[in-house]
Amino acid sequence: MAARRGPVRHRYDGCMTVAAVILFARPEGALADAAGRTAARRIVEGAWAGGATPIVVVSFDDEGRVAGTLAGSPAVLAEPAPVENGPVGQIVRGMNVAAAQVTETDAALVWPGRMAWVDAETVTSLIEAHGARRDAILRPRYNGVLGWPALLPVGLLPSLAERAANRMPDDLIDDLVAAGAALLPIETGDPGVVHDVDTAIDDLPPFEAPPQPVGGHAPEWGAAAADLPDDSPLEGPALAPYGQAADTGD
Repeated sequence: MAARRGPVRHRYDGCMTVAAVILFARPEGALADAAGRTAARRIVEGAWAGGATPIVVVSFDDEGRVAGTLAGSPAVLAEPAPVENGPVGQIVRGMNVAAAQVTETDAALVWPGRMAWVDAETVTSLIEAHGARRDAILRPRYNGVLGWPALLPVGLLPSLAERAANRMPDDLIDDLVAAGAALLPIETGDPGVVHDVDTAIDDLPPFEAPPQPVGGHAPEWGAAAADLPDDSPLEGPALAPYGQAADTGD
């Protein structure tokens, strides 16, 4: 793997607000080890370093352990929609919470929690590409394979909410495209968009710079906060967990 070079917090001039909606089916997924930190913490750090805000983690948390691992981070922990609402219900729930946090939110990165290795520069690339195509669904691509997180404009939320509860995330994207939404693949060179936590971070293929940088500049691959120690502070809004107050971090 390419060496990581430390955190970069990308900010934009108020022209667009792109949330991160991070989805865990079970607390165990959020708390799973991801190269020395929990998957939830690692993803939140990468999303924040890449410029996503607000950041919403959707997960059950009966014992308060997910809230604990997110304490001090810029994430908001949201209680999931009823299980019978399926994946679509969880995505809609997260996007609605994000819009309630920041009313100017105009898109969300829909981020399955198993995708813990996504680099912060991939987040930046997707946000920058959204600036040029506000109406399009954006998906990162690595070696010809579409990956995650997918950027969904909030204008697609009503159409998304109409989808069947048993549709899986890839199927939901296909449904939106079939209903008329534009889909734009973004070459990121990031193996983390297609390799989940079942692949050890040291076993990931190398980063490959995309043929044309999205924002007109060469990306700084590996700029995520993913290699910071777990007790490293993150700037941003305080954790707002549901159900339990968390006093300790990771």
